[in-house]
Amino acid sequence: MLLTTIALFGLAFSLDLLVGEPPNALHPVAWFGRLVGALDREWAGTERGQRLAGVGIAVLAPLCPAAVAGGAVVLTSALSPLAGAVVAGLVLFLTTSLRSLLELTRAVVDATAVTVTATTTAETDSSGSEPDGGLETARERVRGLVGRDTSTLSAAEIRSAAVESAGENLADGLVATLVPFALLAPLSLPAAAAAAAWVKGVNTLDSMLGYPAKPHGTASARLDDLVMWLPARLAAVSIAVAGADPLALWRARKWARDPPSPNSGWPMATLACVLSVRLRKVGAYDLNPEADLPTVADGERAVTVVGRAAVVVVLLAVLLAAAVIAISPPLEGTQPVPTGPTAGVGAALGAEAAGLADALAASMATLPGLEVMPA
Repeated sequence: MLLTTIALFGLAFSLDLLVGEPPNALHPVAWFGRLVGALDREWAGTERGQRLAGVGIAVLAPLCPAAVAGGAVVLTSALSPLAGAVVAGLVLFLTTSLRSLLELTRAVVDATAVTVTATTTAETDSSGSEPDGGLETARERVRGLVGRDTSTLSAAEIRSAAVESAGENLADGLVATLVPFALLAPLSLPAAAAAAAWVKGVNTLDSMLGYPAKPHGTASARLDDLVMWLPARLAAVSIAVAGADPLALWRARKWARDPPSPNSGWPMATLACVLSVRLRKVGAYDLNPEADLPTVADGERAVTVVGRAAVVVVLLAVLLAAAVIAISPPLEGTQPVPTGPTAGVGAALGAEAAGLADALAASMATLPGLEVMPA
C-alpha cells in the first residue's frame, strides 16, 4: 500500500501543479461553501441559541463532504480497485491547494515590484504624476489571500500580508488534509478520502463563519483551532527545514502566540524569522518587529521557501504512511504478499510512483520564480 499511497500523492500534486484548481462552478469545495452560506443566518433570537445552533453546524456540516468523498471511493472501488484509488487521489487533489497559493503570492509581489519601478521612474519624470496603478493592482490581488482592508496598505504592507498568507495557508491548504490522508491511506482509502474532505469542511466553516460577530460560528472556529493545532506546527517545522534555519523555530516562539489564532502564528512567525523580515497586521500582531517589512526580493524568496516547504511536507507524509504500514499488523486472513486485484492496483499505481520526488520538484520548478532544492 505504500507505493499506492505515494502514487496517489503523485496524482494529486501533478494535477495541482499542471492543471491547477478547477473553476468554482466545478469545485466541490465551492459547492460546500454555498451550503455553508445557506447556514450563515440567524437561527435563534438569543446569542445562546445561536451558539447552540452553531454546535450543530460544526458537528454535522463537515460530515457531508466526508460522506460524499468516502462514499465515492467505496462505490468506485466496488467497480474497480484501480478506479477507487484514482477517485481517492482526486479527493486529495481537490482538498489541497499549492499552485494557486504560490502563483497568487508571486502575482502580489510582482505587482508591488511594478509599483517600485513606477515610483523610481516618476521621481525623474517632470510630469509629477502619481504612479499608483501598480499599487492598486497589488491591493486588488492581495484580497484573494487575506480578509483585511487593503485600501490603505503600502507596498511593503501588501507584501507582508502576502507572505503571512503564504505561511498560514501552507498549513491550511496542504498539511491539514495531506497528513490525515497519509495516515489513513495505507489502511483504508475511503477513510483517507473522508478524513481529507472532513478537514477541508472544517477549514471552510471556520473561514466563512468563524468571526466574533457570528455567534453561530464560534463552535466552528474552536473546532478548527483543535484540528489545526498539529498541521500549523508541522508547517512551521517544514518552513524552518526548507529555509535551512532550524533555529527559526526557537526564535519564532516569541511571537507565535501573538495572532488571535492559537495556530496561525507558528508558520507565520517561523517564515518571518527564516526570511529575517517583519510581518505586521496593524492592530492584531507584529512578528519579528525589529526587522524591516518585506522587500520585493524577500517576497520572491518567501515563494521559494514555501514551495520547498511543500516538498518537505510531501516527503514527511510519505514517511508517515511508511510508519503506519510498519506498525500495522496484517489484517486477519491476509497473506504477506498480496495477490489478485489489490496487487494489480499496487503494481499499476506503484509504477507511476517511482521517482515521485523528482517529478514533483521538476513540476514545481516550472512555476515562475520558484526554485526547488535538488534531491
